Amino acid sequence: MFELTADERAFHAEVAETLAPYVGLQGFVLSSGRERLDPFYRRLAAKNWLALSWPEAEGGLGRPPIYEFLLWNEAAFLDIARPPQGAGVVAKTLMRHGTLGQKSVWLNRIRNHEATFALAYSEPEAGSDLGSARCAARLDGDAYVINGNKCWNSKAAEVDVLWLLCRTGSAESGSRGLSLFIVDVNTPGVTIRPLRLMDGNHLSEIFFDDARVPVSCRVGPENAAWKLIGEALADERHVHFSPGRVRHDYFRLRRWLEDRGRLDDPGARHAFDLLAIDVAEAEALALMIISPTPKCGGEIAANKIAHVQTIQGIARFAMEIGGPEAFLADSAPSLHWAQTITEAVGGGTTEIMESLVSRRRLGLPVGR
Repeated sequence: MFELTADERAFHAEVAETLAPYVGLQGFVLSSGRERLDPFYRRLAAKNWLALSWPEAEGGLGRPPIYEFLLWNEAAFLDIARPPQGAGVVAKTLMRHGTLGQKSVWLNRIRNHEATFALAYSEPEAGSDLGSARCAARLDGDAYVINGNKCWNSKAAEVDVLWLLCRTGSAESGSRGLSLFIVDVNTPGVTIRPLRLMDGNHLSEIFFDDARVPVSCRVGPENAAWKLIGEALADERHVHFSPGRVRHDYFRLRRWLEDRGRLDDPGARHAFDLLAIDVAEAEALALMIISPTPKCGGEIAANKIAHVQTIQGIARFAMEIGGPEAFLADSAPSLHWAQTITEAVGGGTTEIMESLVSRRRLGLPVGR
């Protein structure tokens, strides 16, 4: 049985006290806007909690991964916010593969919430299949010239910097011809346009027209981004798909159904209560991958699958027994169902996750 240590319980209590003033931000599922979320992130930065699990040598607190989990799982349960991509994905990749210059420029800015990042991976014809990305970076002297299009990017219109995946190899090179870049959103030739979703969220599409990026902004070797992306996506799926959000959905929709008498029938209540088993399973899978040693992509993908399938099951059940009111555009079940569609795609579609799990378990290679 999983139990917290005395120190972990004390930290969890401190997390609850710190997060209490921010309940109601509703920034975990919806894009609440930078002006609303920045005060929350700055509060965490003041406690160095954006760098909870970073090594002390890199300016972090050196805490085990469970501390990071406790913080962001509580933020998910209270529907406050997700971890910023800079702290949750970019910094960890820079610590593993960045140059000393890149670390000195970015790590302190990230942990102090002075620089914000968005992931620019997907494209109109390369969503979860990142090995097919076409956005091209051509080396020209001491800079790369970037041309192409990215799409469906979360928060790209609200951040300072893009974490950009580009093709530096031939069109046929697949995953072996990709590189990672750090790109300032104000770079000439970069245009960002908002895309509104049916659940109230906003994504973005990004256009690059001869945008010049210094060679020093490439992270890791040229044509070697596939390994870095795999590690970064594993980081994202771990901290962004927490069971706190699953538990939040379960209790919120249960209250909605109870308030309308939809669970008065013992059979309906029993069926909805059975979903609590799926909630517990999602939580157990998340806890299994919390370890100081890296987990394989299959384990982390399985966690994401359980997360998505559970929140979809909760929303689907609420709509099935919620009556006509559940289908109104602004009803809790209808909004939750629309939001689960976005969640199913973010960080890799369920189909891609299932393929990754299968390939890992069968010992087959991942990528092209």
